[in-house]
Amino acid sequence: MAPRPKTKGLPPGTLIKVGKFAWTQMWHLMMARLAPRSQSGAYQRPASQFRQWVGSEAYPAEAHRYSLIVGMGCPWAHRTLVVRSLKGLEDAIAVVRAQPSPDQGMWVFEDEWEGCQTLPELYQVAQPGYTGRATVPVLWDSQTRTIVNNESAEMIVMLNGAFNAIAAHASLDLYPDDLKETIDTWNEQIYHAVNNGVYRCGFAQTQAAYEEACSELFAMLDQLDQVLTHQRYLGGDRLTLADVRLFTTLFRFDIVYYSLFKCNRRRIQDYPALGPYLRDLYQMPGVAATCDLQAVKRDYYGNLFPLNPGGIIPIGPDITLDAPHHRESLAQRSLVEE
Repeated sequence: MAPRPKTKGLPPGTLIKVGKFAWTQMWHLMMARLAPRSQSGAYQRPASQFRQWVGSEAYPAEAHRYSLIVGMGCPWAHRTLVVRSLKGLEDAIAVVRAQPSPDQGMWVFEDEWEGCQTLPELYQVAQPGYTGRATVPVLWDSQTRTIVNNESAEMIVMLNGAFNAIAAHASLDLYPDDLKETIDTWNEQIYHAVNNGVYRCGFAQTQAAYEEACSELFAMLDQLDQVLTHQRYLGGDRLTLADVRLFTTLFRFDIVYYSLFKCNRRRIQDYPALGPYLRDLYQMPGVAATCDLQAVKRDYYGNLFPLNPGGIIPIGPDITLDAPHHRESLAQRSLVEE
């Protein structure tokens, strides 16, 4: 019988210590650029810099004047695509796609656009000398060749109301006056604990910061599941911007946040109400077309080198968002009144 080949174990302890020290230092350096942190190691998201509004004298609402620059993997950009679709603005507002480059560490255009190959170049066109972060989504004005806004929370409010004169579904109001207080309250809670909460888990640089963020995340998900057991949407029987903002995080949760961001206490599909709620929103007219599962996995697993150095993109999980949700009985009025 031939002898079994000898297997080598880990390198000597000293080499392990040196390698771990070097990698830890490099990891902190890369994370400092990717995810700014507080002294406690908690992730701190920088504020958006461009905050102008369509509907003002400088930026009137006109068809074919504005473009949405998005990354299909980005949940913040995904919000704008969902509202654009629900409002029927596909013919009025163009979409320009960018994707993250794992080697360059920036968003690059799929095709050269406005004379630019990368998003930082476009930010320089809008504001020469700009030194901040170049992020998606971007609402671009082709007439003045500048960025109107790059804050998704404000952009979806504009898409909901400012373009009604050219929207195919102008009567659909996702931010109605009688629900604004409810919507704003949900948005504040969900942003901190869920939308940004998953990033606070994934980008935490200390155990304490991670555990705090993870506890807040699942406490809010548990609360949302209880509320959505008795009502179809966060605002009751009407879809609102609060649902849109929650949806784009839930859509990515089981695919990337559960594993890559260590949000693995429970999957969304395991919740009795949140799982069907996610399927309900996904199956609404026009929403599924804004969702790209493969781009989500590619952009997160392939681009976030400090979290996934090998760049291996998992095959799973298998998720069926077309399955029946059985939530129709919770609604008392039609979703879209055309």
